[in-house]
Amino acid sequence: MAVDIVEMLKESRMTKICAPMVRYSKLPFRDLVRRYACDICFTPMILADSFVQSSKARDNEFSTNKKDEPLVVQFAAKTPGDFANAAEMVAPYCNGVDLNCGCPQRWAIKEGYGVDLLSKPQLVKELVQTVRNRIPAPFTVSVKIRLLKDLPKTIDLCRTLEKSGVSFLTVHARTALMRNQPIDLFSLKAIRESIQIPVIANGGVNSLQQAKDLYESSKCQGIMVANGLLTNPALFSGATVTPLTCIQDWLNITSTIPTNFLTMHHHLVFMLEKSLPKIQRQIFNNLQTRESSLEFIHSHYGVTPQAVPESIEPIACSYQLPLRHNSKLIEQSDSGDEWEIIPSFFDEEKLTCNIDPN
Repeated sequence: MAVDIVEMLKESRMTKICAPMVRYSKLPFRDLVRRYACDICFTPMILADSFVQSSKARDNEFSTNKKDEPLVVQFAAKTPGDFANAAEMVAPYCNGVDLNCGCPQRWAIKEGYGVDLLSKPQLVKELVQTVRNRIPAPFTVSVKIRLLKDLPKTIDLCRTLEKSGVSFLTVHARTALMRNQPIDLFSLKAIRESIQIPVIANGGVNSLQQAKDLYESSKCQGIMVANGLLTNPALFSGATVTPLTCIQDWLNITSTIPTNFLTMHHHLVFMLEKSLPKIQRQIFNNLQTRESSLEFIHSHYGVTPQAVPESIEPIACSYQLPLRHNSKLIEQSDSGDEWEIIPSFFDEEKLTCNIDPN
């Protein structure tokens, strides 16, 4: 994919970005928000080692289509080899990869992922450099972080990452212990002023006006939104609540792109939150089938799934996998270009991280 995300972020305008969200920022939702002025989308966080080792993990966690760009695939990784191998495999189908250093979930911290990496700046530097050395620009290698309690340490980390060759940083302007509290704008601005690479601000945005305000006050190049887009996928277009056209688009998309009922229904639960009266909302939220959900939508909003004129079906991804030796993955030497398909060793543990508050 030829789109240069860094050049997009350098434009003199607010770059609008859909955050990585467990279960939710998959292909159907990315297709939806792109119709409403979203510039860049992230996938949900994927465990790099599972992605490399398991065809089932790859099939479950990643899909794309010809219109799905610019796209950043976010990985959880704690070894340079896993991160680089996963990045090389997915590179033909995206514009960059992102290292999650912001997930505050206990399981992630216990396994050495997410915010646990914030205390290991040299490891994060190695993770970034390994990918950067294998895949040249304009393919991006970025990192999403949270704030450390100590601002100078956060700034030192960001400067270390800048020197390592990271393309841009996303800063969720809360610490790992903060949830719905207001973001720390002072720290966000201090980080932005301390480095030269683009910075994306994340946290506390639930409307286009709030995005614009954060863009102006932080001087960051991009604004990333999570929950605000779930409740209103048309947020970046200026809509204050989910418009009927957005609901129609969602029905159309999920009738074309394979989407399980829970995903299709959960997104509608979020979208209808502000437009349905409480009693009707409770009824809809408890529906158990696609048919009953579509019937409810038709009776209340007068829309049904329609054929999508453009081709949005997922494309088949053909991955090249590193050679295995003695049941372990080994990295290719600079002179080697041999590849083989490895067996599937699926890890049933969690493959994604829970959604950040914003």
